[in-house]
Amino acid sequence: MTQRFQRFLLILVSLIFLTASIFLILKNTKNNLIFFYTPTELLNSDIKINQKIRIGGFIQKKSLSKNKNNSINFIITDNKNLLNVSYVGILPDLFREGQGAVIEGVYLEGNSIEATKVFAKHDENYMPNSIKKELEKNDYWKKEY
Repeated sequence: MTQRFQRFLLILVSLIFLTASIFLILKNTKNNLIFFYTPTELLNSDIKINQKIRIGGFIQKKSLSKNKNNSINFIITDNKNLLNVSYVGILPDLFREGQGAVIEGVYLEGNSIEATKVFAKHDENYMPNSIKKELEKNDYWKKEY
C-alpha cells in the first residue's frame, strides 16, 4: 500500500465513524427530547397516553389538596383549559396557587398527569429571603428594588 492510499483509507474510516456517531447522537436526542406544552396545546395534540411530557401553566386558585396517601393534587391551567395533576413528594418553596409552574410527568387518561418533577417559576426580580436579609444587615440592600 502506498502512503497516499493509507491516508485516503484513514480519512475514509474517520468519516464513516464521524457520520455514524452523529447519526446515533441525533437519533438518541430525538427519542429523549421532552417538549414543553401548555394545557391547550396538550389537549389539541396527538400525545399518546402514558407518554412522558412536560407541561407549563399556572396553578389554579383553591385547587391545591393533599390526600391521605401523601399525594398532592392540583389543577394547572393556561386560562383556557385545565389539567389535573397528582404528585407525591416535596413541593418547591415557591410553589403556590396562582404562580407559574412546570410539571414533568406521564400523561394519563381523563386529562390528568402523574407528575414526577415539579418546578416553580419566578420572575427576574425574585431574591431568596435569606440573601435579602443578609444584604440588609450589611447595608448593601437598596430599598428602591
